[in-house]
Amino acid sequence: MKNIVILGSTGSIGTQTLDVVRKSKEFQVIGLTCYNNIDLIKQQIDEFNPKFVAVKDKSSAKKLKEMVDTNTVILSGDDGINEVASLSNVQTVVVAIEGIAALIPTIKAIETGHDIALANKECLVTGGHIIKKLAIEKNINIFPVDSEHNAIYQCIQSGKKEFVNKLIITASGGPFRGKTLNDLKSVTVEEALNHPNWKMGKKITIDSATLMNKGFEVIEANWLFDMPLEKIEVVVHKESIIHSMVEFIDGSIIAEMATADMRIPIQYALNFPNRVYVEGVRYLDIAKIASLSFEKPDVNTFRCLQLAYDALREGGTMTTVLNTADEVAVQLFLERAISFNDIPCIIEKYMNSHKNIINPELNDIIEVDKEIREKIKREYMR
Repeated sequence: MKNIVILGSTGSIGTQTLDVVRKSKEFQVIGLTCYNNIDLIKQQIDEFNPKFVAVKDKSSAKKLKEMVDTNTVILSGDDGINEVASLSNVQTVVVAIEGIAALIPTIKAIETGHDIALANKECLVTGGHIIKKLAIEKNINIFPVDSEHNAIYQCIQSGKKEFVNKLIITASGGPFRGKTLNDLKSVTVEEALNHPNWKMGKKITIDSATLMNKGFEVIEANWLFDMPLEKIEVVVHKESIIHSMVEFIDGSIIAEMATADMRIPIQYALNFPNRVYVEGVRYLDIAKIASLSFEKPDVNTFRCLQLAYDALREGGTMTTVLNTADEVAVQLFLERAISFNDIPCIIEKYMNSHKNIINPELNDIIEVDKEIREKIKREYMR
């Protein structure tokens, strides 16, 4: 059996990963982590019997210790999460923690020599140069879990990397596809969270509505597949049936198609190079698909995508500013402190005022993240 650790086991990807584990019987869960959802992680402990569990919130960890009557070791805080990420006798660490909080645990896991099943975007957005270099040094694999990058990973298997001409990342367009800036002035949190195709966490759902999600995915693709920006294209594909495509130099385009079920890319990342059917996953009925549509994204209305392009061109800590400003702005929107259209305005403001560090160390990234986070909170939090 393959021993795995899941960082962020109580979130959307974490729970779906455990569903894959539950139905495949090929994996042993060695460690789990969460932020503070101790009721759910207690259920996971009872079912999967991990050796170690870490809860970031220390008071919640203390409560969990009182609830658990197994031999599972309960750890707490950042140190606890880093310890679980670094456990020995583990083959794969699934990184499903949201936000830049996943960066250091991911680095710790790679340093220990674990393969990574990466569901977190912010690691590569902020520290792609560090993670990529370390992965090469440690000779480990990074298997993308995001449906788009997982699709690209699958498509690239059909040809040699040197024959790839372009990556084509598909976007559903979110709930506001076709809307104008004026239409978006008064959108509510509930409307923004109503994604037409995918069920995801709140942060990533809002990022999908602003198209920042696609911007992050462009930056990720740059690091995962060593592709420059000019060879990465985003197209809006409202049906979410083709999850991404790869164009080769002979003009051939290979596309990965499937139903919108994250358990498909999760099982691929965990089982590569094998494939396993996960009970409950629906097969795609090609005959019932009336049409597939594609259009260019509207970067004037959805400026977050253009800001991501700009940040990637600048490089350095500019992508950290992009990420942190977005993370805080999205939280402010969810708390109804700002409007939907304020999100790109806040991000652009802090990108424009940032003094870029071209080749940042890990400490530089952490400090920039802290600085931008504090500045935005001081200005906008009531």
